[in-house]
Amino acid sequence: MTRHNYKNLKIWQLGIQIANDISDVLLEFPVHERYDLSSQISRCSVSVPSNIAEGSSRTDKSFSHFIDISLGSSFELNTQLIIAKYRQYINEITFNHLETKIEEFQRMTMSFQNNLK
Repeated sequence: MTRHNYKNLKIWQLGIQIANDISDVLLEFPVHERYDLSSQISRCSVSVPSNIAEGSSRTDKSFSHFIDISLGSSFELNTQLIIAKYRQYINEITFNHLETKIEEFQRMTMSFQNNLK
C-alpha cells in the first residue's frame, strides 16, 4: 500500500498558498463579517490542504474520498469569493487572482485523483 508524503504534493503546496492568500485578503474584510462570511471563507480555505494532508495517510481509495472533500471545499470557497466580490469586499483583480489559483488547484487535484484509481 502506497502512502503519500503530503508535503511533497503540488496540490497540497498550492492549497497552502491559497489558504495564505485568503488569510491576507480577509484582513481587509469589514469587521461585521468577522463571524459570518469571513469565518466561512477562512474555514474553507484551510480545509483544502488539510483534507489532503489527512487523507495522505490512508489507502488510495480512502485518500480519494478526502480529495473529494478538499475539492468540494475549493468549489465552496470560490462561491464565497463570488459573494464577497458582489458585496465589494474584494476587487475584481484580487478575485481573478484567487479564482485562477483555485481553478488551477481543481484541475491539478482532479488529475491527481484520477491517477489514484
